[in-house]
Amino acid sequence: MDRIGFGIEHPKIAVYVEHKPKIAGYIDFGIHRALEPGEIQWIGQEAGNGWRKQFNVFAKLLNALNHPAYTQHQLKPWQSYRDQHLLQATGKEAYLFSPPVLNEEPTIHLIAGRTYAKKLLDQQLVSLTLIWLDDEFAIDTEHRVIVCPFFDYRQLSNIKIERLCELIRTLY
Repeated sequence: MDRIGFGIEHPKIAVYVEHKPKIAGYIDFGIHRALEPGEIQWIGQEAGNGWRKQFNVFAKLLNALNHPAYTQHQLKPWQSYRDQHLLQATGKEAYLFSPPVLNEEPTIHLIAGRTYAKKLLDQQLVSLTLIWLDDEFAIDTEHRVIVCPFFDYRQLSNIKIERLCELIRTLY
């Protein structure tokens, strides 16, 4: 299955979301590629505040994670990483609109949203043995998959980002 989304080809962390930005050039987006400098800001302006929030939450997560893959680009504040590296060729991550490909090590897979995770399972687009930790977080350690809240400030608050970081750390 071909990947569709933004970021590098072999990410350390891959986030899976159901919907693409609803703007020209992205609605029918059918490839996987790194974003260009300034493209995140442009998508946020054109596709709306929700996309700006998704990118912000992703950058905040990576900053809070303090993962060895990110220490060379660890920039404070998190906005610096978002603007200079997130989903670009110099980053270490991907934001994907296609189902997870689970045979890739050492990628950590984050499925953003319980509803989306259940849809992937119901449609047999992914085979996982999830252990639900509560209503929002689930983990499959064998496949290095975590189901987490959607990347939005209200759903994935700073406290939940810290919890997600703890779960990610158990996988590397």
